[in-house]
Amino acid sequence: METIVEDKYSIASKSNILQVEAFGPFNDKVTEKYIEDMYGACDQFLGKPWGLLIAFYGNSVFSPEAEEALIKVNKYRVQKGLVANASVLIDSSTADIQQLQLRRIYQACNITFYIFSDINNAKSWLEQYLQYR
Repeated sequence: METIVEDKYSIASKSNILQVEAFGPFNDKVTEKYIEDMYGACDQFLGKPWGLLIAFYGNSVFSPEAEEALIKVNKYRVQKGLVANASVLIDSSTADIQQLQLRRIYQACNITFYIFSDINNAKSWLEQYLQYR
């Protein structure tokens, strides 16, 4: 399964990992579409343990409304078997703020997570984490 929307994000599943690429800040319309697509993508794992590898490109600071929506979708992900998240911040001048926001989101959902600056390291960490679950 692969979904690409308006050059703003892509969602693809590879085995027990859901890979997401998100480009720049989302407006409200794109945020709503992303959440809708994410609900569908999570259903494919049928409650079996899986991980999320998400790469954020550019300055993707979330509005308070978007942060709340992401907490909601992450709680849904956990219900559908999400056990770990590897987030990657790429080409961002707001990485410190993004890290704080992601930490709040993932901690609110009790998700094991790690934040990286390199996709290969993030993928390796996530694969190893899932292997020993």
